[in-house]
Amino acid sequence: MPIKKEGFKKERLRSFFLNFEKKSKKEIEQEIIQKQLDKKGMEYIQMKLPIKDLTKEIEDKITVIVEQNILKAKIRKASGEDLDSIISIYNKAWLTSNEPFAPLSPNTLKILYEHTDIVMFIAKVYGSDAGFIILDIEGPKKEYGVVAGLGILPRFQRKGLGTVLGLYAWNYLKKKGIKELRCEVYPKNFRSYNFITSLGFKEYDRKFYKSDDFILAV
Repeated sequence: MPIKKEGFKKERLRSFFLNFEKKSKKEIEQEIIQKQLDKKGMEYIQMKLPIKDLTKEIEDKITVIVEQNILKAKIRKASGEDLDSIISIYNKAWLTSNEPFAPLSPNTLKILYEHTDIVMFIAKVYGSDAGFIILDIEGPKKEYGVVAGLGILPRFQRKGLGTVLGLYAWNYLKKKGIKELRCEVYPKNFRSYNFITSLGFKEYDRKFYKSDDFILAV
């Protein structure tokens, strides 16, 4: 997971998945992406949802989805022993997505895990780890929470597990007194964008990231 240099120095996290190392059948597409990076940068939509705008109707909608979730996922806060599991889920999840992708290294994840403003949760389904969510608390007064990463194993995607993790994250951040939720989404990831907007998130900015803005996973 490449990390924005400025953010890294300020002990902040950005989720941005880009393939700088691995080439596959998407080689031509990745070369186009690299050229775009060098010239203009990769565009990401910045989304936010003030807590005051998270209506009871939206919360009820999410609650119904979670309660009807046939997976009956169990959520736990990740420990140091869970990092390998998160890496495995991450790599498998993004191989099926239409976002630019980079393998996540153990060293990078360990740095993130040890950061005091970052917390990770794992969802277990049928006795096996099936998804994760990474949250970052940011702002001068730690006033907003960022969904920095979310990954679901392919066989559990589109079954409500992402919503379960999202609701759990919302409850966690709510208890922390967070005033606003934030995330960013790759424009071509239509499924994620539609899911995020269905929860009430609104676009407030667009950012372009270049390869020089990130520390590559090693």
